[in-house]
Amino acid sequence: MAAVREVRALFASFEDSSATPAAPVPTEVAQAFAALPRSVRATFVRFTLEELATLAPGNSVEVRVPPLGVTQCVAGPRHTRGTPPSVVETSPAVWAALVLGACSWEQAVAAGVLDASGERSDLSTLLTLF
Repeated sequence: MAAVREVRALFASFEDSSATPAAPVPTEVAQAFAALPRSVRATFVRFTLEELATLAPGNSVEVRVPPLGVTQCVAGPRHTRGTPPSVVETSPAVWAALVLGACSWEQAVAAGVLDASGERSDLSTLLTLF
């Protein structure tokens, strides 16, 4: 998929950037990601969310990457209305870094750039996707 290749190339070009515990996605990487066309960012986020849902089917965790996408995944208690029992939310740039292995789940949570609530919200074993 072209969007995945483009985002992977962008992150690869910043491999030497120094991520810190306070900033798991360096500012220059986040800015370069934001400069990509919206269609590329949206396609990347939606495709990777779809891949996550395929890898871990279910509806007990809602993964939100506003404003570009949302999915439900991970088997568990069925809910029929409202917010699922577990919710994960992060920015598109942090989501890209998690999916591509440029930052770890633990780094993102510790830096406060990823909100995860609920008993099944730890997706660290499912990421990196690519």
